[in-house]
Amino acid sequence: MLALRQAPEGIARAEAADSTSALAGLGEVGDALNQALRRILFLPEQASTFAARVDQLHYFELGLMSGIAAVLGCAGIWFAFRYRRRAEGERTPRVVAPLWLELGIAGGLLGLFLFWWLIGYRQYLHAKVAPAGALEVYVTGKQWMWEFAYPRGRNSQGVLFVPAGRPVKLLVTSRDVIHSFYVPAFRIKQDAVPGRYTTIWFQARTAGAYRVFCTELCGVGHSRMWGKVVALAPGDFERWLAGWNPDAADLRRLGIDLDGVLPGDVPADEEEADLAREGQRVAAVRGCLRCHTVDGTPYIGPTWRGLYGSVETMTTGERVFVDEAYITESMMDPLARIVAGYPADMPSYQGLISAPETAAIIEYMKTLWGPVPPDSVAPPPPGGVPR
Repeated sequence: MLALRQAPEGIARAEAADSTSALAGLGEVGDALNQALRRILFLPEQASTFAARVDQLHYFELGLMSGIAAVLGCAGIWFAFRYRRRAEGERTPRVVAPLWLELGIAGGLLGLFLFWWLIGYRQYLHAKVAPAGALEVYVTGKQWMWEFAYPRGRNSQGVLFVPAGRPVKLLVTSRDVIHSFYVPAFRIKQDAVPGRYTTIWFQARTAGAYRVFCTELCGVGHSRMWGKVVALAPGDFERWLAGWNPDAADLRRLGIDLDGVLPGDVPADEEEADLAREGQRVAAVRGCLRCHTVDGTPYIGPTWRGLYGSVETMTTGERVFVDEAYITESMMDPLARIVAGYPADMPSYQGLISAPETAAIIEYMKTLWGPVPPDSVAPPPPGGVPR
């Protein structure tokens, strides 16, 4: 009897094992097909968690469009043969398609368009909304190089250091003209616009070095405005944050090859400073604290205490989420949207404040939670700044 009771359990385990093996087999077939299509289409490696989703949509569109083109081509050949002129003076017969066929074709094409739009919209949201706990890095483009700043103090030129396996949110802006930050291996591209912060995120799958290009014609040095994303193992990235400055030889020992794209060693860091403390200094020097308080007291302008991450009501009745983009807009074009209850007295800082200074002020505003000790920066609340 015991053997009879155990038999169904054994059969169930065997069926589950067979199912797992089948799914694993399908996964291997899918991976092989994905790699084959990627090579046929000359696509770069899929180095981010987002890349495969973009490529799958690419394969689907190309496959469907190729199928439709093949059907139309074959139909055209068949029509040319079927309705060819067989005698001099013979007229091609008039063919009237039934209404249901016309509506079906039009509705099918509309449905296909809406289906693609839905997929694209979902991927757009996925690319724009970074997961909670993502590492934030400020990216500044200028003729003709990329600069990177980290809230914990490090800065670098030409090389963006990130931890592999962790989401990274980029806050992108420009110091002069429009640039575009493009990492082919990650399938991400984001315009860098003067006086504005735009965002995008990625997660590197493994440690390695990946090329960065500018894809917006920005002047005579546009073709040389390249850089690298260097994804380090989490422990190595923490070492870098703590002050380790690896050269090309150090990276090669970690299995990361710069491929000669950046000649010589990794560019040395600029003078480092904690962004929040630098933002406190910049706010004082630029006169921001003459109109804005940091202790919650209303004054000429809204207090900075708890402002970042809040929702403010404008004089028009519009409710605006206070993030990097809104704060930057308020600095560069303060009359665009005015908080209800406050006068329109703030001057524009367009051309008066640099992109790194803007980033520093934003980081300072993110720290303004709870009492602010004199001459210091208050720590963020438990659990981080609310989004």
